[in-house]
Amino acid sequence: MLITPSDLKSYTDFEAIKERADDKLEKDILEAEVEIEGIVGHDFSESQYNPLPEKAKLALLKMAQFFALINSDESIVKGYKSEKIGDYSYTLADGNSIRKPDVLSLLKGYIKDVPPPSNEGTIRMRLRSL
Repeated sequence: MLITPSDLKSYTDFEAIKERADDKLEKDILEAEVEIEGIVGHDFSESQYNPLPEKAKLALLKMAQFFALINSDESIVKGYKSEKIGDYSYTLADGNSIRKPDVLSLLKGYIKDVPPPSNEGTIRMRLRSL
C-alpha cells in the first residue's frame, strides 16, 4: 500500500473515518489506489516514485477519504436523497451516487501517455458532405 490507515486518519477531519476499523480503511485505500492507477495509467511502484510524491499522496488521500466516507455511510444504502457529514454534504438523485473528488490537477504530471492503437487491420472511411 502507498498510504496507511494511520496516514488517512491523520489527514481527515471526519470522525466517521477516524473511528473506522483499519482493515476496512485498507480496503478503502485499495479502492483509491485502483482509481488513481486508472487515471495515471500506471501504479507508483517504480523506483522514481520512492518516496511517493506529495501531490500523488494528496490525491490518494483525497480518493481514499471519499471511498471511506461512502463505504461507511449507511444512508446511501437506505436510499436517502441528501445527507450531511460534518461540512461534507451530498445529494443522491434517483440511484445516482456522489461524485469522486477531482484529483486530475494533482496527478497531471504523472499521467503516462498511452500509445495510440495500431491501424493495422482496420477499415478507414472518408466521408464528405454533398
